[in-house]
Amino acid sequence: MSEYPVNMNVKPDVKAFFDPATNTISYCVKDPSSDACAIIDSVMDIDYAAGRITYDHADELIEYVRSNGLKLEWIIETHVHADHLSAAPYIQDKLGGKIGIGDKIMVVQDTFGKVFNEGTEFQRDGSQFDALFKDGDTYNIGNLEAFAIYTPGHTPACMTHVIGDAAFVGDTLFMPDGGSARADFPGGDAGELYDSIQKVLSLPDDMRLFMCHDYGPNGRDIQWETTVGDEKAHNIHVGAGKTKEEFVKMRTERDATLAMPKLIIPSLQVNMRAGEVPTDKDGKPMLKVPVNGL
Repeated sequence: MSEYPVNMNVKPDVKAFFDPATNTISYCVKDPSSDACAIIDSVMDIDYAAGRITYDHADELIEYVRSNGLKLEWIIETHVHADHLSAAPYIQDKLGGKIGIGDKIMVVQDTFGKVFNEGTEFQRDGSQFDALFKDGDTYNIGNLEAFAIYTPGHTPACMTHVIGDAAFVGDTLFMPDGGSARADFPGGDAGELYDSIQKVLSLPDDMRLFMCHDYGPNGRDIQWETTVGDEKAHNIHVGAGKTKEEFVKMRTERDATLAMPKLIIPSLQVNMRAGEVPTDKDGKPMLKVPVNGL
């Protein structure tokens, strides 16, 4: 990984926040040498049946930052999530910070702008975000240098964010007994996902890996932290030297059996707008349901 500025000597403080409604883990990552921090993959609560949005999960993150006297510098999205809504703008309004995502967000916006018939007023240039990361881009959290690795396959805009000895993989990987994320959404690709996972697994063996989701397979307790070494040895989809051909066959067959995420329709509309809820012509929050469009 010589092309990336890996620094295993820096160990950021990582606090995890699990959302049981969506099985999402959000993180507050603190620079050990300052009060600066970043929030990764926040969640906005939604009662989809009632059309009601609330902010209990985001408020928990906000209270943690405030009560510990931290300064929020970044609100990072590892990708455009299809299973939960981002609370990025709500958190930004309360705490500040820049909202960042991979620059391939523009591909996602173009794809789903058509699915949701957004029209010309919906900007497809990523301008809803404060920063668009390319592969290898660096940024600072206080005195701590972080960088982004482009890891597509689950979606075209997936990035893994490496902060000292901790890497936040989004949906690229799950815990070793959970395997990997699906690759059958528009713009997904199982072969690309395998290649992206190999990028992550080429990081140092003792690099800490933090998951965006966990579903407690076989009834075990929810977990979200592992290491590159553990994933290489034990991941049920890619570990122990499984080939790309084996992975693509498994992933393709498995994805064909999976139902769509329950929140995919609101999630995509909100998350491709950096967490803003779309509005109708009168400025009222409004979501669309495309029929036979996904």
